[in-house]
Amino acid sequence: MENKIRIMLVDDHAVVRSGLGAFLSVNPDLELIGEAENGEQAVVRAGILKPDVILMDLMMPVMDGVAATQAIKKQNPAIQIIALTSFQEDELVRNALKAGAVGYLMKNVSARELAAAIKAAKEGKITLSPEAAQALVRASQQAQETESLTEREREVLKLMVEGLNNAEIAERLVVSLSTVKYHISNILMKLGVDNRVAAVTTAIQKKLV
Repeated sequence: MENKIRIMLVDDHAVVRSGLGAFLSVNPDLELIGEAENGEQAVVRAGILKPDVILMDLMMPVMDGVAATQAIKKQNPAIQIIALTSFQEDELVRNALKAGAVGYLMKNVSARELAAAIKAAKEGKITLSPEAAQALVRASQQAQETESLTEREREVLKLMVEGLNNAEIAERLVVSLSTVKYHISNILMKLGVDNRVAAVTTAIQKKLV
């Protein structure tokens, strides 16, 4: 009994908690010790129950899963949290992991994969769904793109996004027209686009400025 992994479920849908509870009950290595239906409840109960691993939904009323994860990790750093969600937006993945989650899985994960993720989490090892892994790769690529732009190039790109033409950018930055063209040429090359409209679109979509 002592080596069972103690788990708490956090989800605002009773049906989901019931399904996960049934899965845990048939796994001899896992033990369900508590449930919560929103982030605020989760923070309080995590402090009392001290589970080894929490399966955390992200979209919940009162307090969402990202905020709850951050609060729980601050109060109880030893508790490992796996985000278990139906959402795969890049920003949500990044925020959950930044808040301290050690895993990010979709709710359609298989029972075997979930059990493996829980055991990995207990040891502090990260488990990511393919969707979450792709989101992190995209975030890394975007960061590299942003970092590769010089400070002056970022200034020029910002003015391009604001709709200024080359002459207006030159006037604003007090540089020659040829210097502006040189910077824009570099920006297009670094962003992998062939015109300023595409550069502006990329900058907005990827929040480069």
